[in-house]
Amino acid sequence: MCVRSYREGVEIRADIRDFLTNRRARITPEQAGLPAGGGVRRVKGLRREEVAVLAGVSTEWYIRLEKGHIAGVSEDVLDAVARALQLDDAERSYLFDLAQAAKPSMKGVQRRRRGTELPESVQWMLDSMTTAPAMVRNGRMDILATNTLGRALYSPMYASRRDPINIARFQFLDPAARSMYPDWEGAANTTVALLRTEAGRDPHDKDLRELVGELSTVSNEFRTRWAAHNVRLHSNGVKTFRHPDIGSLELTYHSMDLPTRDRGSLDLTVYTARPGSAAEDGLKLLASWAATHELPEDVTEAGSLRQSR
Repeated sequence: MCVRSYREGVEIRADIRDFLTNRRARITPEQAGLPAGGGVRRVKGLRREEVAVLAGVSTEWYIRLEKGHIAGVSEDVLDAVARALQLDDAERSYLFDLAQAAKPSMKGVQRRRRGTELPESVQWMLDSMTTAPAMVRNGRMDILATNTLGRALYSPMYASRRDPINIARFQFLDPAARSMYPDWEGAANTTVALLRTEAGRDPHDKDLRELVGELSTVSNEFRTRWAAHNVRLHSNGVKTFRHPDIGSLELTYHSMDLPTRDRGSLDLTVYTARPGSAAEDGLKLLASWAATHELPEDVTEAGSLRQSR
């Protein structure tokens, strides 16, 4: 086995170990429907043998699984462990992604994502949205394409002129992020959870690993969140922005996969405002502001956008 393949295998096993240990620690016997028992418990949350009982497997088998030896484990057993640990949909998907990545045939394929051509029609679609900010990003949180309102909304992020514009790097390394996101803590938690989810889906993505390494080295805020192994599915919700010239904008977002010709996909996110709300007036002001300001161009042109997922 080559050094790279060995290192990747160790990293995946460590992710599995830390994730399962973290999730086991957060469940009390009472929450799991088990008697609490007498005396002082030496572990936080459930013991390994308790998880094994709940999952219907031997303690020795579960201990081996928690050490990261997950390759070849059946879906039925993973489902049983997921139920025992009360994993939500995002956490269950993350566990299954790690199991897939741990298969021997998947090892030793660390790579950078090759360039992916995004159809020009995608930019046409974005540009047709004249009353709602919209953007396309990859799993690494690079912003690859926007419409005019999207560039206006994210104008503080574009000020760095760094190629590519990256949401995670901005949030954790640029002081302007604290002003742009009134709920910076919540935004940072979401970003790291999305990166952790992507790392489970594609642990061999070298660009993603380099980004995580960079942010872990220079940002304690990122490093702490990354170690929590929180994951999430990103589909819809409400997010508040504070634009330096427009002020506060509370917007509803919907995100959806945008399939590409390789096995990956991009994420299309559209922000809208409740009709008749202050946020709707704010978006109209943002459109007027964008019409009178020179906005930065996207870092890549439609038709040749680079994809890291």
